[in-house]
Amino acid sequence: MNKKKSTTALIRIVHRYLGFFLAGIMTVYALSGVILIYRDTDFLKIEKIVEKKLKPNTKTNELGKALRMRNFKVTKEEGSVIYFKNGTYNKETGIAKYTSKQLPFILDKFVHLHKATTNSPVYWLNVFFGISLLFFAISSFFMFLPKSKLLKKGLYFAFGGFALTIILLFI
Repeated sequence: MNKKKSTTALIRIVHRYLGFFLAGIMTVYALSGVILIYRDTDFLKIEKIVEKKLKPNTKTNELGKALRMRNFKVTKEEGSVIYFKNGTYNKETGIAKYTSKQLPFILDKFVHLHKATTNSPVYWLNVFFGISLLFFAISSFFMFLPKSKLLKKGLYFAFGGFALTIILLFI
């Protein structure tokens, strides 16, 4: 005999196995999300000495852009050497030497996954993950009988979580 499964049973099965699959992806996103919170600090970052060859006599106002540094500010200028936070630039040779703080390789990859745009080859994973989480959130309500007290309480908690998030976004 071939029994046809109900929609609720099918959703529960997909929810179960998708949940197991998403556990790995959620772990990476959770780690990268926490790391991103501290992106303006030196948390977990390693200091790296960088030496870049720029064209000689790069103008002071173009130097920050050429080095791809935000909030670039020259601290002093002595002869042909320009000093800036954590480094120097020699106008005659075009050599810029500075220290940079970066995340270790694997953590940097995690963060780039989290911040992927449509220009990134992994953005499809982000789209899949977002849609899967939406399905996961909605399908969780199919785990309970429609008239049960547990479902009613669950809906209150879900509404509370949604409301709290909206409130925190506007504070």
